[in-house]
Amino acid sequence: MPDNSALDAQTVALIHLAAAVAAGDEPSLTRSAAAALEARVDPTWVEELLLQSILMVGYPRALIAFGVWRSVSGIPAPDSDTDAEYARLADWEARGVETCSTVYGGNYAKLRRNVRDLHPAVDRWMLVEGYGRTLGRPGLDLMRRELCTVAQTAVLRTHRQLHSHVRGALHGGATLDQVQATLSVARPFLAVEEWTEIEKFWVAVRAGWSEES
Repeated sequence: MPDNSALDAQTVALIHLAAAVAAGDEPSLTRSAAAALEARVDPTWVEELLLQSILMVGYPRALIAFGVWRSVSGIPAPDSDTDAEYARLADWEARGVETCSTVYGGNYAKLRRNVRDLHPAVDRWMLVEGYGRTLGRPGLDLMRRELCTVAQTAVLRTHRQLHSHVRGALHGGATLDQVQATLSVARPFLAVEEWTEIEKFWVAVRAGWSEES
């Protein structure tokens, strides 16, 4: 795979931090947070990345990442959540439908059926809490949110979700080269055999997407 020149420096630093959050290694987190500061990544982007990371890595790693960011950046937590007034479930659900349908495109209805078959509560939580309350927030565009999720699902080796969010990034406006660059950013967090598997996966996905488009 080529280098990450398809992405601007700020996005590369943000994606690298996303991968470090998923890896859960504090020294890597510290280095990535410092690199984000050096690259002049918008602090709001970082805050939103860390908030959405709860969906992928859970509260334990996300809270550790927040602590590292506060320590390294010296930036205090905001006094309030700017999105707090957007707190009615109906609003979150509407925003969730919009965001989720963008990410999944023509597979949206199938996704909802499949998740509901797992449990109706999971379907509801995914839509309202995941895509409405969290991924639909302002502060970070959907394309970068999805690229960060691509990096995290690669590091977590959750290949079904990786496949979904690669397509989600493309639906959200990313180019094939930008997705490829994102996977390259995540590469240092993967073992050789894991990276080989990702490469094979990406070759297949890229060929399929080219045929589809």
